[in-house]
Amino acid sequence: MSNVFIAFQRNEETRCIVDAIVADNPQAVVNFQPAMVRVDVPDTMVIRRSTVEEHMGRPFDLQELHINLITLTGHIDETDDDFTLSWKH
Repeated sequence: MSNVFIAFQRNEETRCIVDAIVADNPQAVVNFQPAMVRVDVPDTMVIRRSTVEEHMGRPFDLQELHINLITLTGHIDETDDDFTLSWKH
């Protein structure tokens, strides 16, 4: 099994996104750096719009992830409600 990961600029908005990722992916490992935060998850990571909205306290369009995105690894599957990274095809 391989990890997928996503890395964001480290700021208040991404704190909420990372909290949502951890809530929906219990195996997530978060690595905080001075200017970025990286989240690794074995095999598959799901970022749910509804969970991010709960943590932010406002409506959230998953396309907003790209504003603070630095890099990611894995195959991407995007809908209006979920952003999934995985090694499954």
